[in-house]
Amino acid sequence: MTRLSVNLNKIALIRNSRTIGIPSVLWAAETCIEAGAHGITVHPRPDERHIRRSDVYELAELLQKHPEVEFNIEGNPLESPFMEIVRKVRPTQATLVPDDPNQFTSDHGWDIAQRGEALKPIIEELQSIGARVSLFMDPDPAQIQQIKPLGVTNAVARIELYTEPYATAFREGKTEAVFREYLEAAQVAQAEGLGVNAGHDLSLENLPQFLSIPNILEVSIGHALTADALKLGLHDAVQAYLNTVVVK
Repeated sequence: MTRLSVNLNKIALIRNSRTIGIPSVLWAAETCIEAGAHGITVHPRPDERHIRRSDVYELAELLQKHPEVEFNIEGNPLESPFMEIVRKVRPTQATLVPDDPNQFTSDHGWDIAQRGEALKPIIEELQSIGARVSLFMDPDPAQIQQIKPLGVTNAVARIELYTEPYATAFREGKTEAVFREYLEAAQVAQAEGLGVNAGHDLSLENLPQFLSIPNILEVSIGHALTADALKLGLHDAVQAYLNTVVVK
């Protein structure tokens, strides 16, 4: 079974467009949990354009009441204040993403050859505080195969495949070649002893084909799920995604 982690960034973005605190990020998390979501994901950026540091701390307190629900914090550990937040919160999973602070949205995975040594002490620290480490990666087997030589294979438990290229190909009706790239990347990661997550622009429409890749452990979905919630309501949107990931 693939687990669903709901990304609340877009809920926070809507809230931040006014100053009256609605929609509440805590309310959204509670609704997702009631609907059966397996996890909550946030990606706090330095400018707090959506999720704020205070949101992360409040969500961590809420999730203490729901130990069955995983807390996944995404971000660039080489940029402040990601590691400060993670040290305090100690999430279930820390997904390391190579975002520039001014980047519009995540749009590429790590270049392990160039940045791997800088990541190594961070990965070791995250392991020491009990956070599962996941690296945001392009579907590039050559890059994935460079994780193990870092010497932190036991600390890096998973990768998260960056799926926007797949989603774009799906919209264009041209998934065959791209899908093969993701299938190969997942197989290489699994052969290296890494679990495979996936996220970015996944939707009710494109998930079924993507999840024909065996043993995808988790999908993190925010933008499309929030858009679907405008039509279905948040509770029912979460359940629609659960029906997709659990019954493929």
